Amino acid sequence: MISISSNLNIMIKAVEKASKSVIRDFGEIEKLQVSKKGPRDFVTKTDRNVEKILIEELSKIKSNYSFLSEEIGKIDNKDRENIWIIDPIDGTTNFLHGIPHFAICIALESKKEIVSGLIYDPIKDEMFYAEKNKGAYLNNQRLRVSNKNLIDECLFSSNNEGVKFSNLNMRLSGCAALDLAYVASGRLDGFFHNKINIWDVASGALLVKEAGGIVNDLDKFNRTNIDIRASSGAIYDKMLENLKNF
Repeated sequence: MISISSNLNIMIKAVEKASKSVIRDFGEIEKLQVSKKGPRDFVTKTDRNVEKILIEELSKIKSNYSFLSEEIGKIDNKDRENIWIIDPIDGTTNFLHGIPHFAICIALESKKEIVSGLIYDPIKDEMFYAEKNKGAYLNNQRLRVSNKNLIDECLFSSNNEGVKFSNLNMRLSGCAALDLAYVASGRLDGFFHNKINIWDVASGALLVKEAGGIVNDLDKFNRTNIDIRASSGAIYDKMLENLKNF
């Protein structure tokens, strides 16, 4: 059995509890009240409910830790060195359209470094998690990035609208967190995105690194305006070469 930290254990229990309402609401999508948050970006009662459950559960044991969450923003508690970074539902648009491809994400940032990350796909019951220097896992199975080194054989993802790279095989899934989890597990070979938020990529970036991949330095970006590049080491430079004008 893999040994995990008490913090990761809390994170797992929190998402398991929150996922019950997600699965229930996903089955009743047509009844959900949806308010528009921006031009192609929605926030649902489910989002708010999941966020509330996660914050409550995480606060029960670590009451001093601070929060940064997509819906509620920043909550400064006594301990500002340790911050839970939450995305209640990454892939809200998929969720709203009845597409079963979305995830609940929690990362723990300690002293400005992501030390634990969790991405849970409640519909497929896939729990991706990683801790710094301890490897990346999917439901207790160790993950490794893809070892393909021919770019033509690789599959990439980006959620930037209008992205067309004639020389890259592309998928646009609508869920950045799962894209990164899929890079970590070798299902995808690379992921790139411009102007994305920290809560969308914090857990996934750690997963990719702990699965043996490469992620560019995210610290040099504003937290709500990150340009991310993630892939295996075998094709990282080739991917960047193809993204020169991106």
